[in-house]
Amino acid sequence: SADLCQHPVGAFLEPLLEHLDRTRFEVHAYADNKTHDSVSARLRSKSDYWTETSDLSHEKLAGKIHADGIDILFELAGHTALNRLDVFALSPAPVQASYLGYPSTTGLPAIGYRFTDAFADPPGLTEALHTETLVRIAECAWCYTGFPGAPEVAPLPALANDRITFGCFNNMAKLNLPLFEMWVEILRRVPTAHLKLKARSLIDVPVREEVVAFFTGRGISRDRLDFTGHAPRILEHLATYNQIDIALDSFPYHGTTTTCEALWMGVPVISLAGKTHVSRVGVSLLSNIGLAEHVATSPETYIEKAVALASDPHALSQLRSGMRERMRSSPLTDAPGFARRFGDAIEEMLRLKKQR
Repeated sequence: SADLCQHPVGAFLEPLLEHLDRTRFEVHAYADNKTHDSVSARLRSKSDYWTETSDLSHEKLAGKIHADGIDILFELAGHTALNRLDVFALSPAPVQASYLGYPSTTGLPAIGYRFTDAFADPPGLTEALHTETLVRIAECAWCYTGFPGAPEVAPLPALANDRITFGCFNNMAKLNLPLFEMWVEILRRVPTAHLKLKARSLIDVPVREEVVAFFTGRGISRDRLDFTGHAPRILEHLATYNQIDIALDSFPYHGTTTTCEALWMGVPVISLAGKTHVSRVGVSLLSNIGLAEHVATSPETYIEKAVALASDPHALSQLRSGMRERMRSSPLTDAPGFARRFGDAIEEMLRLKKQR
């Protein structure tokens, strides 16, 4: 991976490396990132072997992997930037799998397996969309342990503001006009509510004005919209969640890190379930913390669930105050349990390979 650093891949990978049973598995990390930070240092300390690979050609990296005698090679990038799918095409390991960094099939025949769970990829629903055989980790395909030193959960903002603030901190590339139409309807049904969006591209004035024009053109006044750009420091970013009462997930491409962050900061998330992995990540995250009722199955129920949650600030405040503890007692944050289940999934993958 080129993301063994302060990046969602690095964050979700760390608890696995820390707790994976070393009597069963030995971990070789191939760090393809050119820059390194404190997360890189921690990931390195939790790996049995660490190799810097960004200066190696595809052929030389494949040769190194083969020489190391790797039994199972995981790719953590898919078709994202700086991926090394060309290395996997050379098949340097007898078993090759995709996990974590890309929410869809690689389409590469040399990669035989993709790790997921039964919420994001229910049996029978998405197999036809993958060239890989799906390997389902029990409970949840992700493990989120929070960011060290994260701000405490603040009281419900609505209690001080006397209004509900909905929010979405997902990348603007995940937002679209049909989703905005749903948000417009939510704001119509909760006429005092505000909407806060946070994304790197919102520092660009034309981008902001295009969003404003969409909402004002549908009767939502500009003073109900709040925009924030990228926060340079993670703690500042997390503190921004203390300004919203309810998070609205994107669709059809769900949030992952942003959903976990929102929940960790006490903010409930309303998510709309689809029929592909990218539109079912929220189903897994919310189901695994016991909030499956916040998953909608249609645009109308998405709107209704958001409006219903906004209608009872007292219940919303109680939900918020107990959210972090709810997460701490759930499979989503159970790092030792997750590592054990991940190891079991590896064994299942090897069993499936023997049956071929």
